[in-house]
Amino acid sequence: MGADNLAGHDGDDIRTVTNQPPPLAGHNVVTDDRALSEAVLRHAGPEVLEDLRDLGAEAGSAEAREHGMLANEFHPRLTPYDRYGNRVDEVAFHPSWHWLMERAVGHGLQAAPWEQQEAGAPHAHVRRAAGFIAWSQTEPGHGCPISMTYAAIPALRADEVLAKEWTPLLASRRYDFGVRALDDKRGALAGMGMTEKQGGSDVRANVTVARPTAVDGEYTLHGHKWFTSAPMNDVFLVLAQAPGGVTCFLVRRVLPDGTRNRLDVVRLKDKLGNRSNASSELEFRGTLAQRLGDEGRGVRTIIEMVAATRLDCVLGSTGLMRHAVAEASWHVAHRSAFGSLLADKPLMQNVIADLAVETEAATAVAIRLAAAVDDLDDPHEAALRRIALPLAKFWVCKRTPAMVAEALECLGGNGYVEESGMPLLYREAPLNSVWEGSGNVNALDVLRAIGREPEALDAWISEVGRARGADPRLDRAIDDTLALLGQLMGDPGGLEVGARRLAGRMAAVLQGSLLVRFAPAEVADAFCASRLGSSYDGTFGTLEGADLKAIVERVTPTL
Repeated sequence: MGADNLAGHDGDDIRTVTNQPPPLAGHNVVTDDRALSEAVLRHAGPEVLEDLRDLGAEAGSAEAREHGMLANEFHPRLTPYDRYGNRVDEVAFHPSWHWLMERAVGHGLQAAPWEQQEAGAPHAHVRRAAGFIAWSQTEPGHGCPISMTYAAIPALRADEVLAKEWTPLLASRRYDFGVRALDDKRGALAGMGMTEKQGGSDVRANVTVARPTAVDGEYTLHGHKWFTSAPMNDVFLVLAQAPGGVTCFLVRRVLPDGTRNRLDVVRLKDKLGNRSNASSELEFRGTLAQRLGDEGRGVRTIIEMVAATRLDCVLGSTGLMRHAVAEASWHVAHRSAFGSLLADKPLMQNVIADLAVETEAATAVAIRLAAAVDDLDDPHEAALRRIALPLAKFWVCKRTPAMVAEALECLGGNGYVEESGMPLLYREAPLNSVWEGSGNVNALDVLRAIGREPEALDAWISEVGRARGADPRLDRAIDDTLALLGQLMGDPGGLEVGARRLAGRMAAVLQGSLLVRFAPAEVADAFCASRLGSSYDGTFGTLEGADLKAIVERVTPTL
């Protein structure tokens, strides 16, 4: 190369970084998310939104981002025995895990809403749902013990004495880590163990045996649990075969006399997604347990916990979507190619706008479901929860992997590198579709709700009917979905085969009805034209006739 070609090229210039976006840190994850903020205002009010401001600011901080990455880089470590050979089954976590947990508990994202609701505080579950969506964007793994603790309360209500003992500690805003007696703790966390090696979702095939002791309501458990998250939690709700059939039990980590319960952690799972959470296999060898509810009624007892965790699956997937589209829209707003910003390229605008529409639809249905939990005594809300929870769990969680993959692609090679955070989102994206019932389980649950509880279908028809007349595409989609339902109900042999198609259509129509009623016109129009149209093939970036720029501006974070 000649000297002229080197003119003006100092060797240090190659270290000058250009055309890269600044770090996405310092924004408010709650108030900067217009879809989320508007949903909170719609279902709760300005006081609740203002109450979430500090949480949103902390979730969007550089410090929170760093802790989220460290918690996944330094995995939890199991110590089965101490140096003397005593069985201890302790799991050690990186300090960043404790930083995240302390703040999640401090913001009341675990069981606090149930106690607040009992005290008459309005909108406790909407506040918590919005906070969970926002805070889980710091790091998804620690949301699992938070979610389990939230979900334990409805199941604990099957036993007034146990509920009175545990609810105050599970609802406490004090994070108190460690295996110690309950009297020595300022706060507690709950876990759940349902599935076993041979059964999976078919929990009636469980083989763990519960043997009554001489103490009323006390049993010993003998068997295993294939998946039990957060083995360092203080209490677990599990299923086992009692003499009267499948029964729900409460298992303490530490017994009332201060001794450790016999609860062996066999190993920690090597998972696809987050590595921060200590998902584990447990073995019971004479483990002491207390019956929760009647013998033979275990599935009915724990189903309340399942319903609450299904809501959190929707919330968690919505948080993954929002995090992914925030990273993608931020990147294209600052990255140039072929002479202009990526955000100004028509096709990139289409992709980001489409991702934004998907995220807003998920947000709308997630917060609507949380609002239904805030009104437990309303018959319409109860019936809507029964059918809309499996619908949303099926659809939102099923849409998340493709959506996150598309968002990652917006960053190109930068998005494929671990330090961008996008690979973790991508690996985590399938989780909620698997957990608490796979897509098939939830689609079949929709059929059960329709077949056994006519009021559930009536609630769906009533809810989507509130948007009738506002958009002809939505009206046609409602009619077509009801026609599909009638067709399937008239063909018992094909009913199960068509369950996924029906669940997807019902969920999309529910989302469309909420957007038509509450979202900006450009968002609702784009959703109805794509998701409810007959030509939609599921490919992101194929919107037609939408105000793409307005939708992109709505979803792009600001600092």
